[in-house]
Amino acid sequence: MKADDLRRLERSIQWLEERAKNHGLDFFEMRYEICPADVIYAIAGFGMPTRYSHWSFGKYYHRQKLDFDLGLSRIYELVVNNNPCYAFLLDSNTVIENELVVAHVLGHSDFFKNNARFRFTNRQMVETMAATAERFRRYEERYGVARVEEVIDAAMSIQEHVDPSWRARREEPVSRQVVPGLADGADDSALRKTKGPYDDLWSLDTLAGAPPVASSAAASDPTAGGATAPAIAQATAGEVHPPSAGAPGLVKDVLQYIIRQSPCLEDWERDVVSVIREEMLYFWPQLETKIMNEGWASYWHTELLREMELSGQDAVDFARLTARVTQPNRFALNPYNVGLAIWRDIERRYGREMMFMVRECDSDTSFLRNYLNQDIVEECDLYIYERKGETWVIAERDYRRIRDVLVAQRVNGGFPTLYVVDSETRQTGCLYLLHAFEGQELDVDYIDRTLPRVYRLWGRPVTLCTQIDGRAVEFTYDGSRVLKQAV
Repeated sequence: MKADDLRRLERSIQWLEERAKNHGLDFFEMRYEICPADVIYAIAGFGMPTRYSHWSFGKYYHRQKLDFDLGLSRIYELVVNNNPCYAFLLDSNTVIENELVVAHVLGHSDFFKNNARFRFTNRQMVETMAATAERFRRYEERYGVARVEEVIDAAMSIQEHVDPSWRARREEPVSRQVVPGLADGADDSALRKTKGPYDDLWSLDTLAGAPPVASSAAASDPTAGGATAPAIAQATAGEVHPPSAGAPGLVKDVLQYIIRQSPCLEDWERDVVSVIREEMLYFWPQLETKIMNEGWASYWHTELLREMELSGQDAVDFARLTARVTQPNRFALNPYNVGLAIWRDIERRYGREMMFMVRECDSDTSFLRNYLNQDIVEECDLYIYERKGETWVIAERDYRRIRDVLVAQRVNGGFPTLYVVDSETRQTGCLYLLHAFEGQELDVDYIDRTLPRVYRLWGRPVTLCTQIDGRAVEFTYDGSRVLKQAV
């Protein structure tokens, strides 16, 4: 970037930050880095500026960078939920493009800081990941790259199976260090710490018989609702229904259960799995708020740049770039497009003060459920399509049906919900997983490839109970092969 362009950008950053604050945005202290494409796409591949090495990051980098080199896609910026907040700008951007990007990331930073879903995220994650990368490097030197990668592969195969709910995260662990004897069922209270004046209220859940990890006595007591997995399958007459949240004996956070109870993991392996779990919990709010977050940032970059004094060409470039980013997609939902349309509709109907309230309290599911309407569906050209014979046709345009489909796609981040059946696991030593079937069957090939990786973490047979063709089916990996049997 030329010196004159850099000076202009510095002045624009100062003006944009001041103007954003005047509008009520409350963002973290900002750090801006202008980077070449190789650096931008490396950060995109790793997901963060500093992170441990893994082949999957390189695969993602190669795919994204190849698209950029072929002119198929372009990353204009990256922003990191951190305090201070880091924004990385592409050095080949024009000045007006970088000014738009700065206004856009100010919206993201405000959202990161104020949305309730992000309240438990690590605000020093850049530094945490840098320390993690160094610790993993030492593990590789001591135990070998192949062995460390094997544990990472296994943990990443089920990394989405955590419990990101507020109830589960209200008490954060004091440390990731393994408590001696924990895998043998020792008390895990050393991992908890008291926070805030409402702990007496939170403790009512435990008094009601729904602790995060039920004791074996409570889990096996039929009067407490802790039936073993085979009993669950029999009681449902061949169907696996979603269990109620917090049901006794069912543990949603599969990774945490393995960390605490696995009989085979060494301390350094527990640390590796713990890191992957913590990183998933850090990224989870971004899965829950993608439409809101991108729409919020797009709204504010539009508002702020409209107030700037732009030359004729800059105004045209600004309008062209915004239109390109927020245009409807024929085959998939564009979160920039839908999010921006909903935010504008909220402003038109309820005012800007309501926008800030929604920004603080909602996630994509409530955002779509409460504010998507027929006008927005028509404006964004949303529809459900299906295949009839050899032709793809539009099947539905009613906002209620579209809303329900979009909300259903975002339940649990779009991933299947699994529970550890604690009672069965304690009785047999086999890790027993129950799929909360909600109409969508699991990919059998994926099950066959994933269970051996879970076995690597548990060290004993692993069973998954799900529903295939209307019948309850158990898949068990015993260390040599995956066995399938109807229940």
